[in-house]
Amino acid sequence: MKEVMMQTTGKITPDSLMSLEAYSKWRKEHKPEVIAHRKLRSVLLGEHINLQFESEMTIRYQIQEMLRIEKIFEEEGIQQEIEAYAPLVPEGRNWKATMMIEYPDINERRRELARLIGVEDRMFVEVEGHARVYAIADEDLDRENEEKTSAVHFVRFEFTPTMCAAIKAGASVKLGCDHTNYPAHVTIAPETLASLAGDLK
Repeated sequence: MKEVMMQTTGKITPDSLMSLEAYSKWRKEHKPEVIAHRKLRSVLLGEHINLQFESEMTIRYQIQEMLRIEKIFEEEGIQQEIEAYAPLVPEGRNWKATMMIEYPDINERRRELARLIGVEDRMFVEVEGHARVYAIADEDLDRENEEKTSAVHFVRFEFTPTMCAAIKAGASVKLGCDHTNYPAHVTIAPETLASLAGDLK
């Protein structure tokens, strides 16, 4: 799959974003590629937890979409969107993901979110031959209360240089959860892992 030509510079600044007009034209042509990129970087854990691993491209797209929908073109507004989303771009030693707990039925969802309090802290990545790395969750704000957890969390997984090297060298990697009410693990598919390995320096 050819890489999407959205400018990636390692740092999202107002100058590196497209104008509303330019983005509108770009989007018509390239939206399917962005969707394919997002799908490639999504990992389903069990039946109900989906992790969307973010990249500079997914976050740029998110920012451009917000600017388009809200029709924001003034510098202050653009800067606010960057500040809201830029922290979700991986930094070379970590993976960052939007974690979604998905139950289509509203009553089941309410019941399960009550049973899954703390689930975001029990998510882990296990690189072959290394100890589990548990997620650091919701650094921007607390997303649960005493009665239920949120359906959406932001998580990051921090790796040692040795783990980064192992992932880049092709070690197998598991994504898992050891919450009492949601024990699950899955080996990350090779094509997804190849994309995620690109986040590491």
